[in-house]
Amino acid sequence: MSQTIGTQSIQFDQAPYILGSASIVGTKEGEGPLGELFDLVGEDDKFGEDTWEEAESTLQKEAASMAIGKAGISNEDIRYIFGGDLLGQNIATTFGLMELNIPLFGLYGACSTAGESLALGAMAVAGGYGDQVLAVTSSHFASAEKQFRFPLEYANQRPLSATWTVTGSGAFVLGKKRSKLRITGITPGKVVDYGIKDSMNMGAAMAPAACNTIRQNMIDFNRKPEDYDKIVTGDLGKVGQEILFDLLKQKGFDISKVHMDCGIEIFDSETQNTNAGGSGCGCSAVTLSAYILPKLETGAWKRVLFVPTGALLSTVSFNEGQSVPGIAHGVVIEHAG
Repeated sequence: MSQTIGTQSIQFDQAPYILGSASIVGTKEGEGPLGELFDLVGEDDKFGEDTWEEAESTLQKEAASMAIGKAGISNEDIRYIFGGDLLGQNIATTFGLMELNIPLFGLYGACSTAGESLALGAMAVAGGYGDQVLAVTSSHFASAEKQFRFPLEYANQRPLSATWTVTGSGAFVLGKKRSKLRITGITPGKVVDYGIKDSMNMGAAMAPAACNTIRQNMIDFNRKPEDYDKIVTGDLGKVGQEILFDLLKQKGFDISKVHMDCGIEIFDSETQNTNAGGSGCGCSAVTLSAYILPKLETGAWKRVLFVPTGALLSTVSFNEGQSVPGIAHGVVIEHAG
């Protein structure tokens, strides 16, 4: 029997469960509003390594191992890993997870990768391709700045529209064994391009994609915004949030009463000088693990639409004058009782 619904979504007949998750962050994230909720806050943003890239690999390895341990299983019980990061050739993921000796699907959805990994992992479990799989993503402020903008030594000024890449990794074990958290459906996103060319305004570039995915989720599942306790975007920040509200209102949906953005929640922009908010693969992943899932697990929230957002640019495309397309993947997570 087909599990597809509408034109873009999937509603699982045998919805997979989230068996365990972990969140590890850097010092700045630990000083933010959610600091006490993370599983581990590093004392040094290099996490004992020699380079920023090695530090990000260590973040992934530790988050993955912690999530597997919290799920009460061993590495051998994980059939596949779905993982990714922001760096060229997914080097944080490759070097971070190879010691686990588990088959790996390397993913790149920019900052939407947490949603992409969860969606593909849920499909694998629901389709019978693995009893347990792992979804893991990461980002690091310093490695991302070097990859996409300027090395830290350059000390460039950041406009108010800019977001601060989160140093962190979130990992999630999905499986068939019953827990209090289920992924009941997904709405994979399309690439949406409104012609934004400002690489320091990721919120504006990603908001149209978030609008497209959220709207399609409502249509495919025949739902209204109030059918969700929260609609959570990844890292639009304050600028992108305003644009998202305006775009969705034009489509007939007002999500302002139930919306939350991980990039806004993870930092105090006034005291931490993070401008529009947080971003990066790790932003939505660690916020989901540390803040959102506990709300669902206790039943305080019953249903959440989790929509990480990604800006699909590279230094090559940007330097050649290309625009910055966006993508957003929707994951419906519910309290399972």
